Amino acid sequence: KTLRQILLKTAETSGVVLFLISASTVMSWVMAYTGIPQAISDGILGLTNNKYVILLLMNIILLLVGMFMDITPAILIFTPIFLPIAESLGMNAIQFGIVLIYNMCIGTMTPPVGSVLFVASGITKVKIENLAKVLLPFLLANLVVLLLITFIPQIIMFLPEIMGLI
Repeated sequence: KTLRQILLKTAETSGVVLFLISASTVMSWVMAYTGIPQAISDGILGLTNNKYVILLLMNIILLLVGMFMDITPAILIFTPIFLPIAESLGMNAIQFGIVLIYNMCIGTMTPPVGSVLFVASGITKVKIENLAKVLLPFLLANLVVLLLITFIPQIIMFLPEIMGLI
């Protein structure tokens, strides 16, 4: 009897997650088809020559993308656009990958789409609004860490350097 309830709850939770992933996949296809990512890249490079402003803009865009899209399509769309820009600014591909994934992970915790937030809400039976309020200090801490790993590469690159991977 309990197994049936567990399976039904698992199917319900999985359905919500799969719906969110499918909706974000459609959105990523539409964005790629209309050329929005390339327009974003051109717009960023056209705004300023300041490395720090460009990296900050990239983070803001990736955070916004992470809020609305699933990680996989976002990586597939934005890596080919932002990696050359990041490398031209002196960012290592490993650092860029970590920054990109960290941005996407933060996005999964934030409304309006925030798939992790919805899953946590479904499992705990806590309203999204209440969960988001409790999450705010952790979100702010994650944003501080994001800025640190973006602008101080030694924080994340020291281990690959010590191991001779770079």
